[in-house]
Amino acid sequence: MKKYESLFILDVRKVEDEGNALSKEFCSLIEGWGGKITAADAMGRLQFSYEIKKRKAGIYWDFHFELAEDKVNLIKEQYALDERVLRILTVIDERPENAVTCFQTPIADDAVAAIR
Repeated sequence: MKKYESLFILDVRKVEDEGNALSKEFCSLIEGWGGKITAADAMGRLQFSYEIKKRKAGIYWDFHFELAEDKVNLIKEQYALDERVLRILTVIDERPENAVTCFQTPIADDAVAAIR
């Protein structure tokens, strides 16, 4: 399994709980496909530089996970028609193990269980 990072931008008008429900759904989806969530960060509501689908702001969620290569394309397919999601970006996470960014906060296994 490879390490990946997915960034979700959610529509503020379609999401009531700041994206917590979508976060739980995404975590259970990844684990249902045999993957493992290593971090899930709510980055909050941020203004866009330009409008996306007539919206000026969105709610950002950043997920770090391990998943089989053949399942990664299913993420985009799963959320392509979801009205809550404005944009999705999934990339291979090639950072060294000890590298930490300001947005990356590792979650303990019991915290992942609490999300569900």
